Amino acid sequence: MRLISTTLAAGFATVLSAGVAMAEFPEPKEGMFVIKDFEFESGEVLPEMKVAYMTIGDPSGAPVLITHGTTSSGSSMLGEKFAGSLYGPGQPLDAEKYFLILVDAIGSGKSSKPSDGMRAEFPEQTLMDMVNAQKMLLEDGLGIDHLHLKIGFSMGGMLSWTWATEYPDFMDGVVPIASLPGPMAGRNWMMRRMVIDAVRDDPAWMGGNYEEQPPMLRYMSAWFGMATSGGNLRLQELGATNEMASAYVDERKAEQKVGDANDTMYMWNASRNFDPTPKLGDIKAKVLLILSQDDERNPTELPMLEEGMAKIPDGQVFIVPESAETSGHGTTYTSAYYADELGAFMKTLPNAPE
Repeated sequence: MRLISTTLAAGFATVLSAGVAMAEFPEPKEGMFVIKDFEFESGEVLPEMKVAYMTIGDPSGAPVLITHGTTSSGSSMLGEKFAGSLYGPGQPLDAEKYFLILVDAIGSGKSSKPSDGMRAEFPEQTLMDMVNAQKMLLEDGLGIDHLHLKIGFSMGGMLSWTWATEYPDFMDGVVPIASLPGPMAGRNWMMRRMVIDAVRDDPAWMGGNYEEQPPMLRYMSAWFGMATSGGNLRLQELGATNEMASAYVDERKAEQKVGDANDTMYMWNASRNFDPTPKLGDIKAKVLLILSQDDERNPTELPMLEEGMAKIPDGQVFIVPESAETSGHGTTYTSAYYADELGAFMKTLPNAPE
């Protein structure tokens, strides 16, 4: 495992806290691709699978597939913290050079999901199902049979690992962000199970046929956010006294928003069989794994990091150090922390655009 230095440049944290200048990029274009008789990993078939997506840049550019986190959608990858340091002129994923494709995964955004009408009768998707739908979009919808880069954050990082191990010839480079190269297990899965069960065990769920959103999901989502994202130093600063900590909890509970309960439960459950470990040695793309030292869901001290990366023929790791400004699992959504490293990595890929 080749570890890139984790030392922050002088004054970098100050620059982040003061606000990073965000570059502009072309207006995204929305699209919808419909797959007839889509077969899930379970063997169930959906007569029409909608795959919503957005593109940025000219289709003649080197194609880059970008995937989002668990309860988000493709539009979340347009947020200033992520896109502002990546998509603009001269930046690592400059939309004047690259053709950026942002997809709503199955179960999210405008893609097919339980809340479209099937509720709990909707087949329970997996990450493999999401990847297969995305591959059909690329090949049959956009005429793309090879990616220059696959990059994604959180669940999007798991999708990046799945792409790299299941379709190793399909891309030149892969950048999983906030996702370890190991199975969905340990605390990461335990916490997800708690959110899933908060829906299923709520009497108001009524087997998925609720008339009002089951109330326990909102409380459990607030708990999950504090338990698995936020950063130790940052949360300690926000809750330096008992009174401050309680006030923060009250604020989170009051502001917590959740989408449809079935959609949310299905999305958290989609990672249940994620495990790239057996096929890590099959990866042909260059790999840059980006993690943060304070990621509660992907602790860098777990053996699976070093063991997993040792199996990858051409892989390197960049770890963002913990500070009072970092925010745990959410740290690496802020691309300014690693834009330089990503830019250098992009230059090493085959057929890198000038």
